[in-house]
Amino acid sequence: MKKLVSVSIKAIIFFVGWAICVSVIPIPNTDSAVIWRFWAELIPLVSIIALTLIFWLIDKRKTRLHLTGKLVNNIILGCVTGATWLGVSVGILAIIGVVHIDGRNQISMLWLWMISAFLNTVMQEMLVRGYLYQMLKSNYNIGIAVIVSTGLFTFAHGGAFEAGILPVLNVITMSLFVTAVLEYTDSLIAPIVIHFLWNGVGAIILGG
Repeated sequence: MKKLVSVSIKAIIFFVGWAICVSVIPIPNTDSAVIWRFWAELIPLVSIIALTLIFWLIDKRKTRLHLTGKLVNNIILGCVTGATWLGVSVGILAIIGVVHIDGRNQISMLWLWMISAFLNTVMQEMLVRGYLYQMLKSNYNIGIAVIVSTGLFTFAHGGAFEAGILPVLNVITMSLFVTAVLEYTDSLIAPIVIHFLWNGVGAIILGG
């Protein structure tokens, strides 16, 4: 019981602390949507990096973070797996008529939108499958870590519930999939790459 209370309090403080940091740090005023988005993604990322470091040091480095193992191999694996996952998903949706391409949009400063998408991806993976995931896994088991991380990931994509069951299933399966990749590679690198391809290519480039 004591461990449950301790782990629960730690998890709550970690997540709430991040949310408070994000809410109190002001985003610089700008008339540019893309520059605003960049700062809106950078601040949460810096916040989660700082909190991860603080909690990791408080734990006396007992919780392994699994951040950058086999960097090159996992980048390649992430690119191949992410492209396959995205291609198969888009292909199936196109075949059943759920998605179709209507035209082409010109996106100003696409490179900065993509950087912002990457920052967002790193932030989400560190928040959901970084310290918190590994702390739950080490104190309990992988099942608890998967349930909590998937629930948190789905909660963070609350807008999906307004769009219908398909987007919700997309969020849940995406979370389970990248979690499986995390366990397979023992590193957050491949999940970050896969997640970035899904968001950057699937959302920004393909408009999904």
